[in-house]
Amino acid sequence: MKRIIGMYERLRKHAKGQTMTEYALILAAIAIVVFIAYETMGNDINSLVGRVDSYLTAT
Repeated sequence: MKRIIGMYERLRKHAKGQTMTEYALILAAIAIVVFIAYETMGNDINSLVGRVDSYLTAT
């Protein structure tokens, strides 16, 4: 039984570092997707913000 508990503790200790790495990779992937989306639709976003701004100042 002690052997199984020891194996579990070693696996759990290893999983913590792996989890942080996975979070970092997910965050990097999200940042890349957001950057590409902004580069692709940047002009459309700027014109939409301009229209919303002019609508809000007109009312």
